[in-house]
Order: sequence, then structure tokens, then C-alpha cells
Amino acid sequence: MAAPTAANKSSSINSASRPLRARKRPLPFPLNLYQTAIGKKWVMAATGLMLIGFVVSHMAGNLKLYIGAISENGEMRYDADIYGEFLREIFVPIFPHGVFLWLLRMGLIAAFGLHIHSAYSLTRMNGSSNAAYSSKRDWLAANFASRTMRISGIIVGAYIIFHLADLTWGWIPGTNWHHGNVQSNVVNSLSNPIVALVYIVANTLLALHLFHGIYSMFQSLGISNPRYNSLRRNIATGLAGLIFLGNVSFPIAVLAGVIECDQAVIDPAASGEELTCISDEAYAELEGTTENDGSTDDADEQTEEEN
Repeated sequence: MAAPTAANKSSSINSASRPLRARKRPLPFPLNLYQTAIGKKWVMAATGLMLIGFVVSHMAGNLKLYIGAISENGEMRYDADIYGEFLREIFVPIFPHGVFLWLLRMGLIAAFGLHIHSAYSLTRMNGSSNAAYSSKRDWLAANFASRTMRISGIIVGAYIIFHLADLTWGWIPGTNWHHGNVQSNVVNSLSNPIVALVYIVANTLLALHLFHGIYSMFQSLGISNPRYNSLRRNIATGLAGLIFLGNVSFPIAVLAGVIECDQAVIDPAASGEELTCISDEAYAELEGTTENDGSTDDADEQTEEEN
């Protein structure tokens, strides 16, 4: 066999030292950490932890839908409506009404955006790596949740936009949405079997996404040891299962009539007949009645002053 020539040695050295991808101009510290795969995984894990905290607290707050109407200051109100008003009143008067809630929402939107960008960037980095070292995928080493992370993430992202348009912004037509009426908005929306099915399917995919995300989060943060793998799996299974049972229960409970809305609670002057929920006409009539009552009280006060 012929000995390698100097030209061949030079070619092999250049080939080995050639970078797989062009180096990007480094950003200032600590932004340069995000240019690395490890940094992106840390960002994905940290933002995922923030989003998990929101999902758990959001589900816990929604459990107030089961409580129904309670007495507050001598009048009947839905506990979910009181909770919604409490969220809008956080840190008032330090912040104006509802401002701190929107600051929290903007923080969650930023975390959601960074979570998506880090996932997309890691996928691009993985795809642009040297294909010569790639091997055939071994699906025996990956469960269904990990194989569907990308598609479940896309569907959950679309579901979040629909959920905001449905119950936060009231953009979905035909749901009789009214600002501040949390109980009636939820019942009106989830009484539609198609909408309820969307919520059930989306929250099932969310639970699958969270199961693998929580399990991988420990590894991304450096907490990976065979002694702790069973604990990681139990935590991931427990949290994902809890979120799945809680979120899926809401549309099922509305369809089963467990979570309901009574017009008499919203309109104390109603006859007490239980309806699916307050309609647009009833709501407009209620607002008109309130305005008339206010003008009548003013007229009575003026008459008493004249007398």
C-alpha cells in the first residue's frame, strides 16, 4: 500500500478542521450563551418551567367553576367571576386596574416566544449537523410523547390562540361573551360539543407534550442520573396526569350539566328559572334595568331634597 503523500495529509487536515457550519459573530455576554446548543436548551427548560407553572395555576383557578354561586356582601355571585375580578385587581392601586395582569400576560407571551424559538433553533442546528455521522432513528428508544413533540407543540400553540380568542377576547361569534362573566362565558362556549371536543383533544396533546417536556427539562438543567430517572418519570407522569384530568374535566362537566350557569345569579330580578346561561337580549335588558334603577334613585333623591 502506498504511503500517504504530503498533499493527502494536508487535504485530510483541512477536511477535519473545516467547521460544519459558519461561525456566527458572538453576541455580548450573556446573550452569547443563547448561540450555543446548551444555552438554547437551558432557555427552553427555564421558559418551559414558567409555562408549566402558569398551566398549573390556571387550572387550579378554573376549579372555581365547580363551586358555582356564593354569597358575597349579601348578593349571589359566581366564585369564578370573583376570581377573575381578583386577578384584574392585583396590585391596585400601585398599578391601574388590570395593568399588572397584562404585565404577567406579556411575560408569558415572551416566555412562549422564547420557548418556540429555542425549539426551532435546536431543530435547525440538528438538521444542519454533519449527516455522515447520522444513524437510522431507533424508535424503540423514544416513546410516543417524544416522537410527537413538534406536532403536539404546534397544535397546542394554535389551541392557545383559539382559547384566548374564545374566552379572553370574545372574538368567537355566537357565544354570548361578556367581559367579566367568567362562568357564563365558559358554559356558553363549552356547551357546543364541537368546541368541547377541541378542548379535550388539545388538552390531551398538551399533557403528552408536558410529560416529555418535564422529563427532558431535568436533563437540560443537568439533573440526569440513572438513580433519579424513575423519580423524573414519576414527576412528569404525575404533573402531566394532573393537568390532563383537571383541564379535560371542564368541557365534560359542562356537557354533563355539572358546571352550569343560572340567569338568576347574574340578574337578581329574574324569576329564578335555570337557563343554559344569560343571552345577549337578557344581558342588554339587565343593563337597561340597572341604568333605569340608577336614574330612578337619582330622581327620588332629588325629590326628597326639594321636599
